[in-house]
Order: sequence, then structure tokens, then C-alpha cells
Amino acid sequence: MKTMKISLQPKKLLLSKWTAVQVVAKQKHFIVSKVIQPESAALSDAPPELIEIEAVYSKEVRQIPWRELQDERLWKRGWV
Repeated sequence: MKTMKISLQPKKLLLSKWTAVQVVAKQKHFIVSKVIQPESAALSDAPPELIEIEAVYSKEVRQIPWRELQDERLWKRGWV
């Protein structure tokens, strides 16, 4: 089975809304609260390394690689 990728523009990730496909501990809806850029100034045009994603229900924050949001097996865009 081929994995479907969601197309994303890294510059538009901040404050975007996401729904986890697998609900864990009542955490289903998330919002991107921070985009973490590479530390090197020479890579300023590079895509972000990580994002901080915050659970709407519990306010728990975790860092994930931003490209993880492209995997339709894990995430759906918007609050579904």
C-alpha cells in the first residue's frame, strides 16, 4: 500500500490545525504553536527542523519533525 503525502508549505505551518488519526488520552486536535528553524544562519532558507504541536484538550506540547504531518496515516489537516 502506497503512503499518501499531504503537501505542505513550511512557511504556513504556524497556527495550522491538525487531527491525529490515532486518539491517545483524549488528545485528538492539535495546533502548531511553534516552528523551530535550524540553528545555523547559513541555513536560513532551509525548512524547519521541528515543530511544537499543542493538544487543544490538555494543552500538552510536544516536538515532532515537521514532515511527520505529511503522513496521512498519522495526521489529517484541520479539525475533523
